[in-house]
Amino acid sequence: MRIGELGQATGVDIETIRYYEKAGLLPPPARMPNGYRAYGPAHLERLAFIRHCRALDMPLSEIKRLLDFVAHPEADCGDINRLIDEQLARVRARLKSMRALEKQLMALRARCETGHAAAECGILHELVAAAHGEACACHGAAITSQSTAAR
Repeated sequence: MRIGELGQATGVDIETIRYYEKAGLLPPPARMPNGYRAYGPAHLERLAFIRHCRALDMPLSEIKRLLDFVAHPEADCGDINRLIDEQLARVRARLKSMRALEKQLMALRARCETGHAAAECGILHELVAAAHGEACACHGAAITSQSTAAR
């Protein structure tokens, strides 16, 4: 199959497929006499594997490691477990960060409950105050210490 067909079959953009080839995640395909790439079932399977790992937000370097394990099924899977544990820790850290962000945005949103002129908007006042290094509803005093440290 040609690259467009591979892209359609997997839902992966053509440029991304080419990038994966350059990065060594996909083996180079054979070339047809007219110069077009000729992908086979192994490419389709491997690209589906990569896509699934990307859907789990795994970095390409970790996907490369997993592909090495696919190529060497006799290897011990302890490193695979550690790799997934590390990814799980990254996801948990991001979730914690996202919850903190949600609280900050909720505090900021609480500053302007009704619609009125922008000059009277509590949210806008808070954002301008923060830009001046003052404490704000969403960051409290922390932003002032960050601003002072940056000076």
